[in-house]
Amino acid sequence: MCPFFIFVPMEINQYLDSTYLKTPEQSGLTEEQTFEKVRELTDEAIAYHFKEVMIRPNYVKLIKDYLISKNSEVLVGTVIGFHEGTYDTQDKLDEANQAIVDGADELDFVINYEAYKSGELALVEKEFVEGTRLGLDFGKTVKWIIEIAALSDDQIADLTASIWRWAQDNFEEKDFSRIFIKSSTGFYETEAGKPNGATFEGIRIMLDNAGKLPVKAAGGVKTPADAEKMIAMGIQRIGTSSAGALLGAGKVDVGY
Repeated sequence: MCPFFIFVPMEINQYLDSTYLKTPEQSGLTEEQTFEKVRELTDEAIAYHFKEVMIRPNYVKLIKDYLISKNSEVLVGTVIGFHEGTYDTQDKLDEANQAIVDGADELDFVINYEAYKSGELALVEKEFVEGTRLGLDFGKTVKWIIEIAALSDDQIADLTASIWRWAQDNFEEKDFSRIFIKSSTGFYETEAGKPNGATFEGIRIMLDNAGKLPVKAAGGVKTPADAEKMIAMGIQRIGTSSAGALLGAGKVDVGY
């Protein structure tokens, strides 16, 4: 078990990956309105010194250029293979490579959890190793979304432990701080109103099996108290569409 003696800072802004991942079709907005929401998210991130904005790949270059024009240190993260994770490995690598060209600082891959559940471990290991190596070779942080709402507790533990094992087998210890295991996309459809994002129980299982790899809690963190508890548990990042609310400065988004 992980020790529970982790200092919780008064300011949580540097733990926050402020997120907007809805497409115009999902939000009912136009392309222009969607980009305006992404830009507003970025302005908020600049104002409150959040760690990162997490956006769709097609906005990476525009937002990276915008942040440079504002002399901001806010990072740009994007999602790869989103949100189902079932894309071919080469398609994921191509998408990641384009995001790197466009200026992404961090790459959040959706691991092929359906292949994992079907026992295709060699496929899942291959995409983890190749995707992680691509990111690390270009100096990027790579996060692997395991979609805990789609997994049983035993599967959460096993997949997390497998990623830790693959990291040890293929990368150096100096790289571990840039290889995250992330809980959720926030887009998985659950039944009977069950949570589709990070839960305290799921994060505890991940932390207990992640070894030296950092963990990101995504989706479901809606209040400052939730964020502080997650940080106290040991997570290193929080992905949220309610970043302002976690600082007491905005409304809670009922989505991601």
